[in-house]
Amino acid sequence: MTRGPLVVVAGPTATGKTAFALALAKHLDGELVGADSVQVYRGFDVGSAKPRPSELSGIPHHMIDVLDPDEDIDAMRYAALADEAISGVLSRGHLPIVVGGTGLWIRALLRGLVDLPPVDPALRESLEAEFETDGGETLFAKLAAIDPTTADSVHPNDAVRIIRALEVHAQTGQPLGELRRSHALGRPRYDAVFLVLEMDRSAHDDAITERVQTMLAAGWADEVRGLLSQWGAEVRAFGSVGYREMLAHVRDGVPMDETQRLIRKSTRTYARRQRTWFKSEPGVSWRHDGADVSIEDAVERVSRELRA
Repeated sequence: MTRGPLVVVAGPTATGKTAFALALAKHLDGELVGADSVQVYRGFDVGSAKPRPSELSGIPHHMIDVLDPDEDIDAMRYAALADEAISGVLSRGHLPIVVGGTGLWIRALLRGLVDLPPVDPALRESLEAEFETDGGETLFAKLAAIDPTTADSVHPNDAVRIIRALEVHAQTGQPLGELRRSHALGRPRYDAVFLVLEMDRSAHDDAITERVQTMLAAGWADEVRGLLSQWGAEVRAFGSVGYREMLAHVRDGVPMDETQRLIRKSTRTYARRQRTWFKSEPGVSWRHDGADVSIEDAVERVSRELRA
């Protein structure tokens, strides 16, 4: 059964998704439902660009601050929690507006997850040992050779996703990226108007630089010091873009100038992976330049597509 309707506002980091989604919500009587793998965690605020209550202007924003940092979440759990939030929004007669840049979570919500083989403990142990011994580069190179689609969407140090993709290929003989692409072409779970915000590369680089400066001025380093003291360095969100580099500054003494450079670099790399993901994502209704959004035109177009 297809549910909805809802609106999705997705795209690379620092393209203005939250501000755009909030503007839509104000005009269309909507509530936001987050799709960001860091904003779900309490306390990871500054470096995830989590919207402050003053920015929300009273508009509910679900799926942020829902987990403690030592809790785990994957795409399946996210979709289940987001389903509950969306049902609540619809029951209140409001429009759910899903906003974020975690592509796999959005795909899981809209189309469900591909049916994959269960974990083979022996294979998992072998791959984990290889990752530990040789580092991420070796396994990432293997993944890029057999499954370039997935390799394009993960960080070379993301052991969890790299190992899972290699497991699936070993067990099925097929690339995980191709399995997901084929699955994504099936019947959607939601009747969605799916918008992707994009931006000219040069303007996007400027936006990333400006965002990093804003986060630093807002006390990002102090936030990480507090999180490190309370939760330790092993929580999953510390492996995310930006937080990984800021943790190295706070814990290991990497100079701030170098930290800023590394954050900008990793954010640009992440944005490139997001662009690749959303470029091939099925079901996108239309794409918009995040640097030049006419909210009036967007509201009119969304309204028209919701009525269709």
